[in-house]
Amino acid sequence: MWYFRSPEIIFGPDALDHLTQLTGRTAVIITDEVMVQLGYAARVQDKLAQAGIASHVFAEVEAEPAIATIRRGAAALTTFQPDWIVALGGGSPIDAAKAMWILYENPQVDILAVNPFEPLGLRQKARLIAISATSGTGAEATWAFVLTDPAEQRKVAVGSPENLPDIAIVDPALAASMPPQLTADTGMDALTHAIEGYTSTWRNDFADGLCLTAARLIFEMLPRAVADGRDAEAREKMHNAAAIAGLGFINSMCSLAHALGHSLGGLFDLPHGRAVGLFLPYTIQFNANDPAADTRYCELAAFLGLPAATEAEGAASLVAALRRLSAQIGQPQSIAAALNISAEEFAAQLETLIDHAESDTQIVTAPRSPTTADVRQLLLYAFHGKDIDW
Repeated sequence: MWYFRSPEIIFGPDALDHLTQLTGRTAVIITDEVMVQLGYAARVQDKLAQAGIASHVFAEVEAEPAIATIRRGAAALTTFQPDWIVALGGGSPIDAAKAMWILYENPQVDILAVNPFEPLGLRQKARLIAISATSGTGAEATWAFVLTDPAEQRKVAVGSPENLPDIAIVDPALAASMPPQLTADTGMDALTHAIEGYTSTWRNDFADGLCLTAARLIFEMLPRAVADGRDAEAREKMHNAAAIAGLGFINSMCSLAHALGHSLGGLFDLPHGRAVGLFLPYTIQFNANDPAADTRYCELAAFLGLPAATEAEGAASLVAALRRLSAQIGQPQSIAAALNISAEEFAAQLETLIDHAESDTQIVTAPRSPTTADVRQLLLYAFHGKDIDW
């Protein structure tokens, strides 16, 4: 038995106007300084005011939200006692808002131990609205969230279906100011969600179509969005694709590229989308090299119009397409290129990277289960940019 979960999604131009239709008393907007500087936080406050809802802004979320930030945000929620929590921004503010909401409703919870099996008792005090301002994480449509533990230099992915946003607002106007690098990074995150969601061992009929549609949209629209941020069609389709991919993978789960990406990004402070996108071709090769792994790369490649007469050809053409896309949008294709460090510096952190990857929740849904030796080799091959040959 499985469950398909989704927030109410309002999308398209002027979707932000939905805020004027809310009923409530007080809202706290969880965001970052960039959203304040761009005037987006003020726009949200104006829409809430039209609905008769007073609002306060907590804009202290950093790029990789740390536990201390979550606690400060939860304290602010306790002070203002909102009945709406409004997450505004990319994946970091939305993930942070999910965690702050949990601690606001249930202060005794160990936020790093949140899981799908223990009740949280949410929605006794507030509900959550997620407004996406980047086209990548799909966090507005998911219940997972990623936090950073600075003491251990690692990212921890946790979550419960209870902390799924009640409402997701996907308004392309909020992504219009994304610079090319951020567009590329977040776009690769969304593409990794779509591909891993379609090929994970927990895939299912309800999520498959979402993942396929998202993958096709991203291959078509991401180069355009990176090349010209004023391309309205590309911006809108990419913004939709990110939410669609989020909705797809959260109902089927991600996989090995995310486990490796979380490990690398947490230790070396690499943007999440860049890290997972970097690993995706290597993990596809790794999975495809095991004839016993049920990968479905042939089906995916065929849907994308790539050569796919056999599973091997489908996997190879998909990897080639990913590498062409990465090169076109300026993404690194090896760890050495991404981090600009020596092999010796990387080797010094290798055992920690392995440990963090193996403890990541996303590793369990890989079509081919990696051994510790496999994880080590994957990291080394990805560092040097070598094709996976085992």
